[in-house]
Amino acid sequence: MNHRALFTPLITVALAALLLTACRRHDSAPSTSTSSAALPPKIFRLGNGAEPQDIDPQVVNGLVEHQIIVALFESLVAEDPHDLHPIPGQAERWEISADGLVYTFHLRPNLKWSHGAPLTAADFVQSYQRMLSPALASEYSYLLWYVVGAEEYNKGTLLDFSAVGFQAPDERTLIVTLKSPTPFLLKIIASHYAWMPVPIKEIAKHGPLLERRSPWTRPGKMVSNGPFRLKSWSPNEKIAVERNPFYWDAATVKLDGIEFFPIEDDGTEERMFRTGQIHQTLNLPVGKIDTYRRDFPKLLHIEPYLGVSYYVFNVTRPPFNDVRVRRAMALAIDRESLVRQVLRGDQQPAYSLSYPGTAGYFPRARLTGSYDDARRLLAEAGFPGGAGFPSTELLYNSSSNNRILAEAIQQMWQQNLGLDIHLLNQEWKVYRDTMRTHNFTLGRAGWIADYVDPHVFLEIWITGNGNNDGQYPNPAYDQLFQQALIAKTEAERYEIYQKMDEILMVDCPMIPIYHYTKIFAQSPKVKGSYPTLLDHHPYKYLDLVE
Repeated sequence: MNHRALFTPLITVALAALLLTACRRHDSAPSTSTSSAALPPKIFRLGNGAEPQDIDPQVVNGLVEHQIIVALFESLVAEDPHDLHPIPGQAERWEISADGLVYTFHLRPNLKWSHGAPLTAADFVQSYQRMLSPALASEYSYLLWYVVGAEEYNKGTLLDFSAVGFQAPDERTLIVTLKSPTPFLLKIIASHYAWMPVPIKEIAKHGPLLERRSPWTRPGKMVSNGPFRLKSWSPNEKIAVERNPFYWDAATVKLDGIEFFPIEDDGTEERMFRTGQIHQTLNLPVGKIDTYRRDFPKLLHIEPYLGVSYYVFNVTRPPFNDVRVRRAMALAIDRESLVRQVLRGDQQPAYSLSYPGTAGYFPRARLTGSYDDARRLLAEAGFPGGAGFPSTELLYNSSSNNRILAEAIQQMWQQNLGLDIHLLNQEWKVYRDTMRTHNFTLGRAGWIADYVDPHVFLEIWITGNGNNDGQYPNPAYDQLFQQALIAKTEAERYEIYQKMDEILMVDCPMIPIYHYTKIFAQSPKVKGSYPTLLDHHPYKYLDLVE
């Protein structure tokens, strides 16, 4: 991937004309619409970063997969396209008990899977049993732990699933009983695929029910319940989805299909956008942001994005089992310079893990210290001036933007600490497997909020969490987490989070680098997409207009 070549400025009018004509050319396939036979189908084409690990909602944990899964599946609760507040999805309504512990969801009448079979409350219960089964080892199983008995079943200490707080007294009623009030539960259900149903009967036809990467997710076998269904999957080329005629709200869906292109190289993706092969990029190369600002501002989108970029230590491996080494490397990074001179997309330097202002929460804890402090800590750990420091690789997933950032930080560690850190890139699926199995020493990571609450940035650091890739253990932190779950008020809960943020900035199991903005290019043909903190844009509301 060549990230050094800068974008050659083109005449604005010429590029605009190219975009419009190219888009028309690629949308000129024969129509399959029954209502507008003379018009070409509306196929939304977008860059998706990489080949997905899978599109089984219960065994993945990345943005690449999320983008596809939310087209294929729908949860009990959905997201409003303007601000993502929870709205009815598969459930037409729900009630919450006065004590906040019991949620009763009433499913819509005549819900169906994408092959036409009925979808009932029992399907949700069976899905959650699979999600929580220890053998599946789902990284996101903890998002169901708020339910009575869910954590115990997931950890294998409870064997009887009927004791878990999911009940389906009839085909259209799902009752969920919680351990403690969880004010952000509806946000989780609306935004995250962990709560989506999967077709248990169909999965069982294609292999063991608890098998990861089962063939049930392949074309001709996959059954889903969202606004679209899987049409084709050409590995490393394209995944295509088409309208689901059995979706309960099919009349609202405007697109005839979506095509997801697994483009790892940001430069290649931008060229495909520039020539009209895709309507939207996932990212934009940092070297081209200024050009778009100047010449094509209507195509450039820089939006708030509730996420943080960080490097995570495997704290079980020397030398990163020493907090002094971790803090030294965290203090040796010039974040202001990175966001201003390297990233150039209005990102904010991160001195804490939690995103400031999330649902009114502002972390007080900050990573503070000078380069001299960093050098002193490293010397105290036995590596004065970097002498004797073991050979260390920084792992990152393939992306020119990731490499640019890694090279800049690599240089800072060399200059400020005398450390010679080597860079290692892996394609997305391999990288995720490496991180999930903890087979790394230092790795690039990013955490995009799954819902708008400060809890989302702090929960992944509890011991044993499926996304605690660095295996960070801290009993005091875990205890605070449990206290937060039973806090009586939001103010009390937020004060506990302050203590948790402080622990993270003292222990430094990770290095916060910057808080994201979402930077991408989008064709003016795309309608119905609004800036949201999670960068979620429900596909059923999108349209393509000439």
